[in-house]
This record gives sequence, C-alpha cells and structure tokens, in this order.
Amino acid sequence: MQTVETIRKALRTVRDPELNLNVVDLGLIYDVTIDDEAHVRVTMTLTSPGCPAGAEITQDVRDTVQNLDGVATVDVAIVWEPYWTPDRIDPRVRAFLGM
Repeated sequence: MQTVETIRKALRTVRDPELNLNVVDLGLIYDVTIDDEAHVRVTMTLTSPGCPAGAEITQDVRDTVQNLDGVATVDVAIVWEPYWTPDRIDPRVRAFLGM
C-alpha cells in the first residue's frame, strides 16, 4: 500500500509545463489522503483559475497516482482557497530561482 510520502514523491515527477517546476515544489499540492481501501484523494490548486495547462496538470496528477501499485482509485480536487501565490513555492526552490 502506498503512503502519503510515496505519493508525494511520485507527484514530484509531474511538472507545470509553463514553469518547468514539479507540482510539489511549486506548492500546488495541498493535501493527500488515503483511506483503508486505497482510495486516494489529492487536494490541489493551480497557479491561477485561468491556467492554460490546468487540465493537463490535473490529468498528469491523476495518472501518476493511479499508476502506483496498490492504488484503487484517485480523486483530484481543485480548490482555490487558499489562493496560490509564489510564496507557496518550496523555500529551497525559491532560493535557487533567486526569489
């Protein structure tokens, strides 16, 4: 069975194609939960409501988690609160980018 940590690690392979940063370091993944029947729920946001890559990113998140061994189903919930800002980017990545 997968853990929240292994799912987050897998999600580091999903990139925002516009920013070329993974969705975890970018701060788009707000929560990951797994129930006793291996149903996974990923709560996330996008950089903006009009994000042109939103559908692609959401599908990549869904596919990445669904392809992990032992995952029964995946639900990806897009939320707008709290609203994403660059402050949500991992501090190490912000430092690397000179932010």
